[in-house]
Amino acid sequence: MQLSSNSGLAHRATLLDLAPGEEATLLELDLPDEVAHRLMILGFVPGSTVAYARSAPGGDPRVYRVDGADVALRGETARQIRLNRQM
Repeated sequence: MQLSSNSGLAHRATLLDLAPGEEATLLELDLPDEVAHRLMILGFVPGSTVAYARSAPGGDPRVYRVDGADVALRGETARQIRLNRQM
């Protein structure tokens, strides 16, 4: 499922491009329907703000904060979520 927001592009990136503490606007979920639907229930909706909170000691998974909740995502999933980074 590819869900996207039509907001202006400041700088396209994925969740993996965020630095700790950095926030960005979610632009697009390019994931299978079942995974995209599950993430949308958790708040990963195009247009929402997502922040990189922290990571596991080995760097994967990473924890992202969205809609007041912390959600851990593996790199393979985070790579398919595109963002507008504010420069």
